Amino acid sequence: MPTGRSLAELESIVRNWVCGVCSERTVDGSCGLEKPSSCALFQLFPQVAEAIESVTSDDIYDYIGAIRRNVCGMCLEQSPDGSCEARQQVRCALDAYLLLVVDAIEEATGKVFQRPALGFSGQAGLRIRPEIRL
Repeated sequence: MPTGRSLAELESIVRNWVCGVCSERTVDGSCGLEKPSSCALFQLFPQVAEAIESVTSDDIYDYIGAIRRNVCGMCLEQSPDGSCEARQQVRCALDAYLLLVVDAIEEATGKVFQRPALGFSGQAGLRIRPEIRL
């Protein structure tokens, strides 16, 4: 990878950032998924890292677009029409934790991600454009 970080290093960094806050985590801290290998975030992690690294932007929607084009299209959960029941039901870890994933990879690769462009406004959280679903 062009960042000087190996894919294994990036995956470890993302696991440290995301798995600790994942809603599927059990009380003892382990993955609560019936099949942990089915986690969309790590099942297609090479494509996730590549999609994120391909973007140079302070707009999260550019990252979402790259993920939709380069990762979701390969996922077995996504329908041919581009819809995804897992995303709609907030069962896709990649979609649910995308902000953390982007932040972790950007920090690990030395990119600066300007938070004001994310649409954060104090305690209100991320403002989502109505025409774009995460």
